[in-house]
Amino acid sequence: MRLSRFFVVVTFLAAVVLVGASLAQTSVAGTHTFNGHDSVPALANFTKLADFGNGNGEYPNAPLAQGTDGDLYGTTQNGPWPSNGFAFKMTLGGTFSTFDYACTENDCTGHQPYAGLVLASDGNFYGTTYEGGDGAYRSSSRYPGGTVLQLNPQSGLNTIYSFCSLVACDDGDDPFSPVIQGGDGNFYGVTPGGGANNLGTVFSVTSGGTLTTLHSFASTEGNTPYGGLIQASDGNFYGTTGYGGSGANCTDEGGCGTIFKITSEGTLTTLYNFCGQTNCADGYYPRGSLIQATDGNLYGVTIYGGANTKSGSPNYGTVFEITTAGVFTSLYSFCALTNCADGYSPAGILQATDGNFYGATYDGGASYYGTLFKLTSAGVLTTLHNFCTKGGEHCTDGEYPEALVQATDGNFYGVAQRGGISSHGTAFKVSVGLGAFVETVTASGAAGSSVIILGTNMTGASSVTFNGAAAAFKLVSSTEITATVPSGATTGPVVVTTPKGKLTSNKSFTISN
Repeated sequence: MRLSRFFVVVTFLAAVVLVGASLAQTSVAGTHTFNGHDSVPALANFTKLADFGNGNGEYPNAPLAQGTDGDLYGTTQNGPWPSNGFAFKMTLGGTFSTFDYACTENDCTGHQPYAGLVLASDGNFYGTTYEGGDGAYRSSSRYPGGTVLQLNPQSGLNTIYSFCSLVACDDGDDPFSPVIQGGDGNFYGVTPGGGANNLGTVFSVTSGGTLTTLHSFASTEGNTPYGGLIQASDGNFYGTTGYGGSGANCTDEGGCGTIFKITSEGTLTTLYNFCGQTNCADGYYPRGSLIQATDGNLYGVTIYGGANTKSGSPNYGTVFEITTAGVFTSLYSFCALTNCADGYSPAGILQATDGNFYGATYDGGASYYGTLFKLTSAGVLTTLHNFCTKGGEHCTDGEYPEALVQATDGNFYGVAQRGGISSHGTAFKVSVGLGAFVETVTASGAAGSSVIILGTNMTGASSVTFNGAAAAFKLVSSTEITATVPSGATTGPVVVTTPKGKLTSNKSFTISN
């Protein structure tokens, strides 16, 4: 595997530092408009909430996830020696508690949790660790293997599966991305290594730890998937591979990556091959998970390529759109401004309740330590925050931010991999004036099924409706409601009526058969 060339975070950050150091550290002030970029700041209020490296882990590498208690959960790559990774909880005000997932003797519980956590319908979180575990065929000499983990907010962490439990790691190796919960209740994910061809796998695993390999990648169809899966409203799963494919203008002998669709039975279709356009204007090396927007299309990012790519400097990146039928559109190419004032190497995007896309870039911006941005569906980008604009030894607001999450209070929350008081990363909040909303933990369900609804200040809720159909519900807490999907409900928004007004879901809830 070519891990030294792709998304292993430590290696990638080392490359980022070298590139940033080689460029002139020029701050760009004033108003600029260029190639669909509008740098006039929106009404964005940035607040640093906490510093990592104070017993709460070191080097956070993944987006946060909101729990039923309203708090945010995440992971860090490292912790105080000899720890090899932390899981943590943080209130919206920045107060921390931790769940230590290190195994100091033989990595039996896994370590290096790069992927972050995902909330499931049972109220627990699930994730992966990149290394370790007790798989019988893992090679301790190079630290492969990895695990699927469960975090119960009350009782702590459990390993539910260790990779390399089959000969030659045919069950997968080195999971780097998060798992997601499918409509059938099982968890789905990818590994960049292992499988029948040692080029990665797609797998499903039950909460009880029974794993099924759905697909082993081969070089011609794309391979080495680092971004996680999503399940779209059509029931199929979609993802990306970092390498492989047949992009006509790809000069990397290992390939430049693909976008694929796969069914729950394991039938895979390649939808797009990156570097299909001249000079790789469409981007290459996709990173992070795709998202499905309210228009039904899929959106994602690449860390390399784009319309502004120059010889010797490939790592600018793009935001792209693709339909579920495979029609591809480049939405934005980074480094459109002088000195890459708009940022480059995007970490990922989300669609917020205002319909716009929000995300982060690892590098570029006023000080070359990354940015936060807003992007319209028409491809107009606004920079919301430049990291490390005040300079100093440690960049107290952070360096190299990860993708954002929008919590149910309407604000965005995120982490930066480096910087802060001790240079071990920061947690922050960004407000752009968006209001509170509700979110269902599962995106779909049949009539009669139980659904967890997350929200803020829901005390006194008087009704819950699924696209207008009234549902029976129970108020568990001010941040959690459990509701039963009503008979006759149709696909559409979930609305919770509270004494302070109505809270509408950020996405439509799909009624399944």
